[in-house]
Amino acid sequence: MTTKKKVARRKLSLLELATELGNVSKACKVMGYSRQQFYEIRRNFQTFGADGLLDRLPGPKGPHPNRVDETVEKAILDYSLSFPSHGPLRVAQQLALQGVQVSSGGVRGVWSRHDLLSRHDRLLRLERTAQKRRLKLTDEQIRLLERFSPEFRERHIETRHTGDLVAVDTFFVGTLKGVGRVYLQSVIDCFSRYAWGRLYTSKLPVTAVHVLNQDVLPHFEAHGARIETILSDNGREFCGRPDRHPYELFLQLEGIEHRTTKVRRPQSNGFVERLHRTLLDEHFRIKGRDTWYESVDAMQTDLDAYFHHYNTERTHQGRGMQGRTPNQVFLDGIVKGKKTETEEAA
Repeated sequence: MTTKKKVARRKLSLLELATELGNVSKACKVMGYSRQQFYEIRRNFQTFGADGLLDRLPGPKGPHPNRVDETVEKAILDYSLSFPSHGPLRVAQQLALQGVQVSSGGVRGVWSRHDLLSRHDRLLRLERTAQKRRLKLTDEQIRLLERFSPEFRERHIETRHTGDLVAVDTFFVGTLKGVGRVYLQSVIDCFSRYAWGRLYTSKLPVTAVHVLNQDVLPHFEAHGARIETILSDNGREFCGRPDRHPYELFLQLEGIEHRTTKVRRPQSNGFVERLHRTLLDEHFRIKGRDTWYESVDAMQTDLDAYFHHYNTERTHQGRGMQGRTPNQVFLDGIVKGKKTETEEAA
């Protein structure tokens, strides 16, 4: 309760006590008021009601007669929004050039009524106004937001059914004594997370073609499915002249669309990158410590066993997998893909 309301309630208590006692002098003595104050309070209460009990400051009601008009006040506020660091004298001089006559004291008066006396307050007002303003982003600004904003970076690749998008990549496994460098050509269906992989001692286009032709396409054909799009990085084993590069020619013959990721952006091929981490944690780092390999074939035999476990026995915790195995989702996605084709044909 404000002080004014407390005083008004005390005055009302004075009037009620005088009525109850039937003695004005005794009521004034108890409440600490004079008889003159009592009669003035009673007159105001009879004339104005409860509002008459509130203390009123003397002087004319309404705005001060020397206050600037609304047009000048708006001009001062607009100028202070554009130049919040300018002082009152400079604001008055600049507005005079625009035909608005006001003194520096008038500028300070406007600032005082709007709590803008300090430069910091005027800067905060500019910040609040800018936050409410809606901006139309250019294509360049949108591109930069998508590149650096976590909200955009965390967007997921959407796939509709098995074979809708298949991701491929080359992964350097390590160096085998007596053999040399060993590379993994990995392939994963982005919808079901079903994965394939073969080890090679080089990363030529023929190795990328071989794993598709030997493992991936036969698996899809055996289940009556097909690959619509392949996503790869811009490595030489995947990209080249369409009329000469072996990988590009192979995809054209199979009727598969080839898409590439952004340069130096491995996150845009996150499915296969996450597969590589799983292979490292659950297979290569373990087998590399408990098995002595002398050939790539021996490594491939153990890798095939792991892929069988990964695809058919290991529950997957990825987005949308719901604890199912990749093989289960692969088969369900084939049915879903056929329904989609039927709906599109209709």
